[in-house]
Amino acid sequence: MTEPLVGRPAPDFTLTDQHGRHVSLSDYRGAAVLLVFVPFAFSDTCTNELIDLRDAPDLTEGRALEVLVVSCDSLYTLKAWGDAHDYSGELLSDFWPHGEASRAYGVFNPQKGLATRGTFLIDGTGAVVWSVVNPTGQARDIDDYRQAIADLV
Repeated sequence: MTEPLVGRPAPDFTLTDQHGRHVSLSDYRGAAVLLVFVPFAFSDTCTNELIDLRDAPDLTEGRALEVLVVSCDSLYTLKAWGDAHDYSGELLSDFWPHGEASRAYGVFNPQKGLATRGTFLIDGTGAVVWSVVNPTGQARDIDDYRQAIADLV
């Protein structure tokens, strides 16, 4: 579903982060972005993935790389989730218009009202260079992120 995005410009979006600030993908032009869509804050698999990201500073150290986590949850839920797990990175709410960014990346599930586990690596020019979508309930492997990022550099 997402393969056609690889090699194409990443769809831009403006979402609200867990602190109420507006964040646009285009704000990060010039840096690579690891864009991580998650179904629901506080679910076991999503929480474990968030902790994996929190505990992997090597993904961004010494690199012009930002990690953006996107969920269809409200900003208040994302704030509580980030605070509960000491996550200081960007948590972006795709709550309203519901799933608009997720739809642009082809990972919105309208029957369940959530984003599926899609991940996109976007280079500094704004092009999608790698993507993976995992089935419901199957966590992504952080080592896959490491490999894709290493291949980008």
